[in-house]
Amino acid sequence: MEKKMILSLQGQQAYMGQEPDTIELVTEGVLRKLSNGWELSYEESALTGLEGVHTSFVLDGDCVTLTRTGQLNSQMVFREGVTHDSLYQMEFGALLIRVCANKIKWSLSFEGGSVDLKYSIQIENDAAGTVDYHLEVRPAG
Repeated sequence: MEKKMILSLQGQQAYMGQEPDTIELVTEGVLRKLSNGWELSYEESALTGLEGVHTSFVLDGDCVTLTRTGQLNSQMVFREGVTHDSLYQMEFGALLIRVCANKIKWSLSFEGGSVDLKYSIQIENDAAGTVDYHLEVRPAG
């Protein structure tokens, strides 16, 4: 079962030695009920710098899996306090990304909900910074 939803995403990326970068995006997406949780997906846009990329979050208990496919491909798995390594494959090559979730909190239903995800990130084994996402979900129409 699935339902069209409106997603309001606020994200802040704070990288070492740089001013924090804030992203705000409102878009339409799809919420699917899975046997073991939920999947929330949407198409990225030029506003996020990821045009041509399909993004999905699978939420299952204490685990969130973020998958991107299209112009870039990656899968990051988040569990509080657990480090996960993945390849971030782009047109010009791949980067090794290491993430460790500091906060995972979510509540979803077909009536709406929210997802909060905060994690530290390393790129090619160098400490890079932190990412903090807040996603509000409500039914479309």
